[in-house]
Amino acid sequence: MNKQPDSGVKLPDPTEWAKNWNEIAEQSQKLVSEFLARQGSEPLPSPTAIAPDPLNIGSAFMEMTAKMMTNPEKLVEAQIELWRAYTELWTSSAQRFMGQEAQPIAQPEKGDKRFKDAAWNESYLFDYIKQSYLLTARWLQKTVNDVDGLDSKTRKKVDFYTRQFVDAMAPSNFVMTNPEVLKATIDSNGENLVKGLHNLLEDLERGKGKLNIKMVDAKAFEVGGNVATTPGKVVYQNDLMQLIQYSPTTKEVYTRPLYIVPPWINKFYILDLKPENSFIKWMVAKGYTVFVVSWNQPDERHVDKTFESYMREGILDGLDAVKQATGEEEVTAIGYCIGGTLMASTLAWMAAQDDNRIKAVTFFAAQVEFSEAGELSVFIDEEQIKYFEELMSQKGYLEGTEMANTFNMLRANDLIWSFVVNNYLLGKEPFPFDLLYWNADATRMPAKMHSFYLRNMYQRNLLAQPGGLELGGQKIDLRKIKIPVYLQASREDHIAPFRSVYKASQLYSGPVRFLLAGSGHIAGVINPPAAKKYQHWTNDTKTNPAKVEDWMKGATEHPGSWWEDWDAWLSAKSGPKVKARVPGDGKLKAIEDAPGSYVKKRIID
Repeated sequence: MNKQPDSGVKLPDPTEWAKNWNEIAEQSQKLVSEFLARQGSEPLPSPTAIAPDPLNIGSAFMEMTAKMMTNPEKLVEAQIELWRAYTELWTSSAQRFMGQEAQPIAQPEKGDKRFKDAAWNESYLFDYIKQSYLLTARWLQKTVNDVDGLDSKTRKKVDFYTRQFVDAMAPSNFVMTNPEVLKATIDSNGENLVKGLHNLLEDLERGKGKLNIKMVDAKAFEVGGNVATTPGKVVYQNDLMQLIQYSPTTKEVYTRPLYIVPPWINKFYILDLKPENSFIKWMVAKGYTVFVVSWNQPDERHVDKTFESYMREGILDGLDAVKQATGEEEVTAIGYCIGGTLMASTLAWMAAQDDNRIKAVTFFAAQVEFSEAGELSVFIDEEQIKYFEELMSQKGYLEGTEMANTFNMLRANDLIWSFVVNNYLLGKEPFPFDLLYWNADATRMPAKMHSFYLRNMYQRNLLAQPGGLELGGQKIDLRKIKIPVYLQASREDHIAPFRSVYKASQLYSGPVRFLLAGSGHIAGVINPPAAKKYQHWTNDTKTNPAKVEDWMKGATEHPGSWWEDWDAWLSAKSGPKVKARVPGDGKLKAIEDAPGSYVKKRIID
């Protein structure tokens, strides 16, 4: 009798296979039962809260479909184009099946991690699945983009949610069409899927019925333990923030303290993750007396906090505290993201009051002109704002998970679907990554503040209009900001697009140095020189052109971090050196060690 050749494929153990699939069935039944029980126990929403389409997606696609049907010839051409591409793919796949060389018809974009497993290229079957998906996804995206007659807002919404759909339907997200998952299932007799179901149940339990995907092992990190470790003291606090003064590591420091206002959408310690990439530690070592605002975690007590509250109790109270701590009235300042939007608003308000305590300011990824605010504008129309306002009215704040989900959708493949595959299909625990720990450390938004921000900045763009916005009874005008400005943006920033950030260079009246960094909203900012990563562009023109494209034509590319360029700019505006200041030695005594207690308030563990 002839012996059959070994196929190299490991067959599953029948007993283990049956056992695991039986457990999968039981866990799935439990999952459905718990979901139905939870739905039955939840109180019915108020009539005004019922929103079958809170993101207003349906009307956008209805309008797109109506416009598309007015030009059937274009739709037929698109169908023919798809069939032509499929014919080429079938021919190419047949050649591979016959052992011949064949060039791929569609390849993943550079950096697309969904198809990193070798089987996507080595197996003609999975290669066909991959290319078929890419062809269809790109065709679908192109077809909806080519529809004539749509207004810009509807076009952006249709494009964004079409991409969400094609990302969700990627073959990498399903057991039978992901070679890595399929192999793990066979090799482990389905144990990976059992573990994945356990992970899914835990995420639903942690999210109290809503899926809260675990991106990182929270137990692997501790704020003040192995992240946010730069030594310092909390020297002032109020109901909205704590002010941290960091301990010097040089004998002398610049006269003017450096006052940093981070966003309150996330925790401040993105600037102090670990010693090797800590922006705060690096600045302290450069001889700056560094102060950082650490925002409180809002709850029901903060229902009446407004955007103006953040200006007064955040920036202005903090400036008073810096003077008490150091004796210095003049400072330099940084505003990051929405902290930069607040900083610009405050500077315009201060200019109207002839308050010139801030002598130079830096903006990290901060928008003040929102006409080209990028993909976040997809979420800002009247229907959606009313929906968010209804959500916030129930507790007085917007849950941090709502904001986190919005940001994650901007990079769904990296921040949603990769974890679905890793946690639920492969049954693995997420990698202990400090950046993702910070990303999952969500913060809430006080209702009045957040509604003001969405309506007046994103929806109406009033901050960019002279006198369009009023704070503290004062109409503000960004043109009154005449101090030196360092304006940083990142080329791949999806939250604060560099074209949007650049528009501020045309609004301030003082000298503006614009710098464009490589990478995105976080890595473009947190890029220490020692890492030798990415690049940045500078342009020494004295007058910034109206369009960033013209600025780029005269820009010079430099390898690595931009921090040294910025330090050279800031140090020249920080005054002579004086004896180093120790936190608590001034009029303000130390309250507690950095990073303080406010930052440790977590809403989900």
